[in-house]
Amino acid sequence: MSSTHPADRGRVRPKRLARRLGAAALAATLGIGLAACAPDSATQDFLDGTNKGYIAADGFRVMEFPEDERNAPIVYGGVTDQGERFDSAETLGEVVVVNFWYAACGPCRVEASVLEEVWQEYQDQDVAFLGVNTRDQAETSLAFAETYGVSYPSIIDIATGEAKLAFAAVVPPQATRRRS
Repeated sequence: MSSTHPADRGRVRPKRLARRLGAAALAATLGIGLAACAPDSATQDFLDGTNKGYIAADGFRVMEFPEDERNAPIVYGGVTDQGERFDSAETLGEVVVVNFWYAACGPCRVEASVLEEVWQEYQDQDVAFLGVNTRDQAETSLAFAETYGVSYPSIIDIATGEAKLAFAAVVPPQATRRRS
């Protein structure tokens, strides 16, 4: 039987306090860390095909521009995540797939492997693929590319918005341009 002095009741001794604080800190760290690993609702909605968590500015739709309604090529450029300068003049005469994305975008994560698969299939047929990262710096872009197996370059557009603005002048930012 232990004897506790009445003045000690309700007080936590220093060693116990340190253990309790340590356990609370560990629990909070694990809770935050495990929550970060959980799939976000926008990604899950995209995977389920509902797209409830992903809302485009004018709704979800596909716009195709018939050849006779196309204007001059969009002129854009920027610095890639590899630190190289890219100019759209390099791809004149090719079909160019331009993907606007950022690392925290759930649908962007899901589509990365599909885009890479198509890139691998068509890269030898005058088709170019280029990502335009609208929110991340080069380090994050490169980490995303390594994690998701993306081998084509991405322009880092967060500081200048050069590519995004060039496209926005012609088509809504969420639109896709393709040649027939």
